[in-house]
Amino acid sequence: MSRLAPLFEKLKQEGRRAVIPYLVAGDPNEALTVPLMHALVDAGADIIEVGVPFSDPMSEGPTIQKAHERALEGGTSLKSTLALVEDFRSTNATTPLVLMGYANPLERQGYAYVADACADAGIDGLITVDLPPEEVAAMNTELQRRELDNIFLISPTTSDERVATITQQASGFIYYVALKGVTGAGNLDTAAVEAHLAIIRAHSDLPVAVGFGIKDAETAATVAGCADAVVVGSAMVDCIAAQYARESDPAAATEAAHSLISTIRTGVNLATSK
Repeated sequence: MSRLAPLFEKLKQEGRRAVIPYLVAGDPNEALTVPLMHALVDAGADIIEVGVPFSDPMSEGPTIQKAHERALEGGTSLKSTLALVEDFRSTNATTPLVLMGYANPLERQGYAYVADACADAGIDGLITVDLPPEEVAAMNTELQRRELDNIFLISPTTSDERVATITQQASGFIYYVALKGVTGAGNLDTAAVEAHLAIIRAHSDLPVAVGFGIKDAETAATVAGCADAVVVGSAMVDCIAAQYARESDPAAATEAAHSLISTIRTGVNLATSK
């Protein structure tokens, strides 16, 4: 069993919501990735999504696309991403880690290799952005062999019928994309999010995380009222990149990331303690 189910069960019993920051491995450089991960946990992150750099991250907006470009320029790959995860695991054996990426690098390596390498490094689940549920059987076989979760995205335009198909294949949690379009776009419509989460929950008992549009304590707190987890993506990546660009100081970038997640953690806690 991965670390995800026990964590969500614990949070449910405590009446709490998960905070899930996203970062791109190797951005702004590989030396900073593991310290950033530890800082996020210290700030209150429950789960960390680790993005695998890819040359064509089609679901991402400009902020995360640039992060992928920077990481690739620094030489970060799937293998070096897993090496960073293994480094993190040497001193943190409890925080669930989710690998988020695209199908091409995984298919190139082969699903059996990917499942073994991810499990051995300490990954708990995978989000493969561009792998549809109709084509996931081979991957699921390998992930289930190593007790890894397969986490799927559901968007505002996903039909009820397709939600049923996706939830049948999913495990760990469901990632609901709160906004149409790429990451970093638009403003949240809370009523629409609540309506779509009700549809998802009619098909699945899995926890539902909401991402795309979570940028501060206020938006996180609003979403925490109806979701099981909030995902902080573009705001997290932009925070790290902007601070590092200003000072080229790893400590300052780490502190900025810590401050953002700490603020969001406080907002989510306040919203769910009422």
